[in-house]
Amino acid sequence: MVKPYVIIGTGAAGIAAAERLRLLKPEAPIQMMSVDEYSHSRCMLHKYLGGERDEKGLSFVDEDFFEKKNIMWGRGQAAKAIDPKEKRVIMENGYQPYEKLLIATGSVFGIPPIPNFRTAANVFGFRDLSDAQKMNKAIEELNAKHVFIVGSGLVGLDVAYALIERGIQVTIAEMADRVLPLQTDAVSARAYQELFEKAGAVFKLGIGASDSVVNEKNQITAVKLSNGEEIPCDFVVCAAGVRPNLSFLEGSGLAVERGIVVDECMRTSDPDIYAAGDVTALSGIWPNAMDQGRIAAANMCGQQQKYMDTFCIKNTINFFGLTMLSVGEVEPKEEGSQVYTRECRNAYQKVIVRDGMIKGVQFQGDISHTGFWQYLIKNQIDISGKLKEKSVFDLSYGDFYETDELGEYRYT
Repeated sequence: MVKPYVIIGTGAAGIAAAERLRLLKPEAPIQMMSVDEYSHSRCMLHKYLGGERDEKGLSFVDEDFFEKKNIMWGRGQAAKAIDPKEKRVIMENGYQPYEKLLIATGSVFGIPPIPNFRTAANVFGFRDLSDAQKMNKAIEELNAKHVFIVGSGLVGLDVAYALIERGIQVTIAEMADRVLPLQTDAVSARAYQELFEKAGAVFKLGIGASDSVVNEKNQITAVKLSNGEEIPCDFVVCAAGVRPNLSFLEGSGLAVERGIVVDECMRTSDPDIYAAGDVTALSGIWPNAMDQGRIAAANMCGQQQKYMDTFCIKNTINFFGLTMLSVGEVEPKEEGSQVYTRECRNAYQKVIVRDGMIKGVQFQGDISHTGFWQYLIKNQIDISGKLKEKSVFDLSYGDFYETDELGEYRYT
């Protein structure tokens, strides 16, 4: 019996790997498995929670993807352990042999060590469709009117936005002094905070949760803040941190640090096992996860490809129609940095330059024609000569590229 290529996880890294495997191995058996019964984009989960889409509407592949690519998919199958010696994945009701294995299980939410948070029946995360489904069920069963959210990062505000769409009051506690602390500075954060507050959200900034009140059903009915304030709620959402999904790897012998340790080929400490996406702790953004999946797949097929793109500090944000691109440093990390800002009624722009190279940008309100900024940061292009001629905000694609004798663009 020919053993299949096995992929655990149907997120960005897993799907990209499956596509590449099928391209390189047209006849080889490919088996995927996932905890959820629908392939979905995590970026779209708030649309499900907000009622804009159903489970099928969250998919980022065609409905007939698995059939068309001749890929077997074990829906609702969780990996319980890995047995590298026997080359098989242990599941709840059996095992799956593999020729080569890709682990693309993503990440899971963390629950802070606040009394009752880890044992109460109504504390949720927001990482997978199953989390959103549990939360949706709680909204209906509890007739939820007020939700307490821990964390005001992208995940926390996604949850808040979806709940507001459903007419639910939200209170968001954030240890930092501003919302979206990893993506914004004080100015850009304030713009989003005002939009959420206008929609009815309440923020508790610079304040953490310290305790909670539970009822006879083991449900949290109120959260106590570090300043003594008590906030009533129907349930709690933890959105203040994630970690790689590694629990099933205990006893596997695979090298693990913050995530699964991989080399440049996305190969783990076992030569027949690869890993890609959040589970490696290398990247937190979608395009990088897909690239890792493709490169892992190529190496699983015997090709020699290396993953070199470790730059992943990029976020695109859109709440209430206010868009923003944040790449690289939010605040200067070293002395000697030049910080340029420009504001107008509907836009805010910020560029951080150090040693003649751009280290970070924020463009809020208008993010058109900003692709070249990402290239300049990622490749650390020296712009000092250009700044002698014009303002940093007047730089454009044309300042760095020209056409050659064949009419093709090249960097200058």
